Formats: sequence, structure tokens, C-alpha cells
Amino acid sequence: MTQQNNCDVLIIGSGAAGLTLALHLAKNADVVILSKGPLNEGSTYYAQGGIAAVFDEHDSIAAHVDDTLIAGAGLCDEETVEFTAKNAKPCLEWLIEQGVAFDKEKDTGGEAKYHLTREGGHSHRRILHAADATGQEIQTTLASRVKQHSRIRIFERYNAIDLICQEQTSENIQEEKQCIGAYIWNRNTEKVESIYAQKTILATGGASKVYQYTSNPDVASGDGIAMAWRAGCRVANMEFNQFHPTCLFHPDAGTFLLTEALRGEGALLRRPDGSRFMPSFDKRAELAPRDIVARAIDFEMKRLGADCMYLDISHKPSGFIKEHFPTIYEKTLSLGIDITKQPIPVVPAAHYTCGGVMVNHHGKTDIAQLYAIGEMSYTGLHGANRLASNSLLECLVFARAAALEISDSLKQDNEYIQLPRWDESRVTDSDEDVVIQHNWHELRLFMWDYVGIVRTTKRLERALHRVELLQSEIAEYYQNYKVSNNLLELRNLVQVAELIIRCAMERKESRGLHYTLDYPEKNPTAKATILKSSSGSQVS
Repeated sequence: MTQQNNCDVLIIGSGAAGLTLALHLAKNADVVILSKGPLNEGSTYYAQGGIAAVFDEHDSIAAHVDDTLIAGAGLCDEETVEFTAKNAKPCLEWLIEQGVAFDKEKDTGGEAKYHLTREGGHSHRRILHAADATGQEIQTTLASRVKQHSRIRIFERYNAIDLICQEQTSENIQEEKQCIGAYIWNRNTEKVESIYAQKTILATGGASKVYQYTSNPDVASGDGIAMAWRAGCRVANMEFNQFHPTCLFHPDAGTFLLTEALRGEGALLRRPDGSRFMPSFDKRAELAPRDIVARAIDFEMKRLGADCMYLDISHKPSGFIKEHFPTIYEKTLSLGIDITKQPIPVVPAAHYTCGGVMVNHHGKTDIAQLYAIGEMSYTGLHGANRLASNSLLECLVFARAAALEISDSLKQDNEYIQLPRWDESRVTDSDEDVVIQHNWHELRLFMWDYVGIVRTTKRLERALHRVELLQSEIAEYYQNYKVSNNLLELRNLVQVAELIIRCAMERKESRGLHYTLDYPEKNPTAKATILKSSSGSQVS
């Protein structure tokens, strides 16, 4: 018998977007937050840089909009960019009310004000931050508030398997698909359960784990994108995968990101011989947008046959470095690198998914009662390349906007629906988990080799052929064996990989993060790449 849980609002994902939405909604609804791992384990926790917003009197919303549009290489939705920039400051003020402690400094008059840093692509200092551990400060603060709230239940160590949808008919709506909850796998009991909800919100983050080298934690496996696609939602711009230019290159470093704020505060990129190279690639040098910097590093590594390039901030005062980048200083020092005296070895790594599930300004998807917010959504904000520190901002702005719409449409006397039972009568325990591991490694390696920073049509064709073979194997495995964390993630990653490849094959140009040797020029007109699933109406 499948255990059924019930709530008003189901939020799948526990990062900045999910927790912000939960806190906004819990005044009027019973909320369940589904967290695949421990509550704090997600990309938000590891975000170092900060959040972009106009707090400086010399800055302007128009300048923030312009910087975002330029970084997005002509593919941003201008209305969405303006909507986000205008709502940035109120959303950050809400964060501050929750207890998030951004760094402050004293001005010339001795008055304390927020310390604003600058990152690549920004024309002004507008990044609020908490040293170099902004995400950790936000995640732990919001998690603490969520845990204290009486109307929020937290389901930790639960995987979402698939959305549960039904067709609804009425006088005004004819056969519209609506989401009524999800099947979930309780990793604590290793049992499949279901959960009914009036509203279901996907906030599962990105899909950078599809690549061999990534700055993201293990949970970033594209679960929400894959589930929404299987349910019938459209996706857009999945070909635009942002590779962060500077991840720490060290055998014992794991996936440790070196924040763009280092370059914002004067760090220089150098070849192994100590010479700079960024001025040869872009007039903005180290402060060029991420796609340009990542390609430049990749080009120099391949040209020289080098394992890495170097990021050098040692020319800055030692006290300044330790004060502004304590996390990075301590981490690198533990590996034998003193960044006050030595350059840091760096390589690019998959970092951010700019495309995703298509939504409107309230996070609504193509399916009724289903929303998507945060990195897994496609709002039109990022275009062909995300501007630094607009990611956490998007989480906050669209969580707040979704909360307003959801609150207005919740039924206060809603009756719970009995959901279909999960059928596992014909599956067995697997004795061949090595198959999952083999497929997992093969997928991530060929995605890195064929669908990485520089692409060709031939490489994409090879990748598509490989992914179709893997999909067939995994589908057969999924039908015959009981679910597990690795199987569920692999199933989702393979689906997302196919979407990335198909979007990349559709784009016959080089723009932003999508660079192909076969079409090195930019087309005169910019169009989003939209893939339609097998069913579903269109969001407006």
C-alpha cells in the first residue's frame, strides 16, 4: 500500500528559491518542502559571490538592465530583465529582515553601509555579499526560519520520482492537464510514497552534474527539468550551459569554486609562465563575462597543452585578501597554497543551467497548478549567458512573484484527492548496480567531450547517438528494478542531456555560451530555442 501524504503546497527543492517561497506561503497554507539530501545540501549553500541589486546612489536599475542584456548576448527577454532588476532591492531587504547579514563598511562620514563588490560584466559595484560565503549565510538563515515555522513540514532525504497529473474538464476549461502532486521515494525507508498538493512547485536547481567537471554539488542532476518534460512542459535554451571560468584545480579540492569577486577585486589570470592573457581576448580583460573568460582559459590550456591556468591576487595586501576571501584563503591554505603569496591553479567547470522549463513572471508552467522557480526555470532573464550574481536574485524575485499568485488562488477548504497507487509488483532488487555506475560515468564524460565549451555538429551527433543508446538501456533497467537514488538521478540526467544536445543542434550560430566551430558567427536575429514535449498547453 502506497503511503499518501497531503498538503496545500508541495515545494520540491530546498535552496534559496524553495525556502523563500515556503516562508512567503506558510502564512496561508500548509507547506511541505521536499529535500533530496540534508536541508542545506544544494547549490545555494556553496554560492560564494553574492546577489546583484542597486543599492548605490551612483548606480541605476537601467544600468543593471543594460549589463544583463549585454551579458545575455541579445537573447534576454527585456521585460523579464526589467522586472527582475526593479524587484531586486525589495527582495534583498526581505532577506535582511529574515536575518541575513551582508557585509558592511563605514563610509567617509563613519556611517555603516553595505559593502558592494563588482563582478565580471557589471558596470558598477552592486553585489551584496557575506564575505565569500554568501550562499551559506542565506541558506542557513532561511533554513533556520523554515524549521521554526509551525505550518512547514520538511521531508529530508526524499527523491521526487515523477509528477502526478490528471485531465480536468469544466465549462471554461476543456481537458486541461493539471498537477495534483508527485510520487516520492523515501530514502530513509526505501519506500515509494505519494503526496497530494493543490499546488506543486519545482525548485530543484540546475543540471550541471551532467558534465564530468562541475562546481555543483551532487544533487544538481536536473530532476525538476526532467520531471516537467515527462509531464508535458516545454523547455527552452537548454544549450546554454555556463562554465565557470575559475574552479580550483587540485586533486584534493573536489568541486571548489573560486568566486568571480576575486577578479572583481583585482585578481589577474596568468599563463604558467606568469604572463597575462585576458587583454588579448577582450577589452574588459578579467572582468569580461564568464563565457568569454571560460573560452579564453580553455583556448590557452589547449594551445599550450597546460593542465590549468592561474588566478593571481597576491599583489593585493594580505589583510585585504584574508578579510574579503576567508573561505577561499583557508581552503587553499589547507591544500598548501597561500593565495597572499602564490597564484591559484584554475580550470573551467560546468556551473549553471541558463535554460530550463518555460514559465511566466509568476513561475507558472504549461501545466495547471504546476510552477517552476530558480535555476531550473526559463524566465528569459539570462539569455545566452548569465550575468554574475543574477542567479540567487532570480530565485528570490520569482519565488516572491509565485507566492503572490499562489496565495490568491489557494482553496482554503480544499478536499484531498486519493492518488493512484505506485505499482512495483513486477520489479525486483537489482544485483547489477555496476550498470548504473558505468552508464553514469559514460554520460558525463561524453557530455564533457562533445557538448562542452567548444562544440561541432559532428560532436553533437555523436553525443545524441550515445545518449539514445543510454536512454534505451536505462528505460529497461527502470522498468525491471526497484528505484534507488543513483537510478533516479541517472534517468533524469540522461533526459536532460538529450534536451541539451537537441537544443544545441537546433542553434546554427555561436552566441553566448553556445560556441560551435561549424557556425562561428552570430545570426542577425536572436531567437530562443524551444522544445515542445509530447503534451501540454502553452504558458502565457
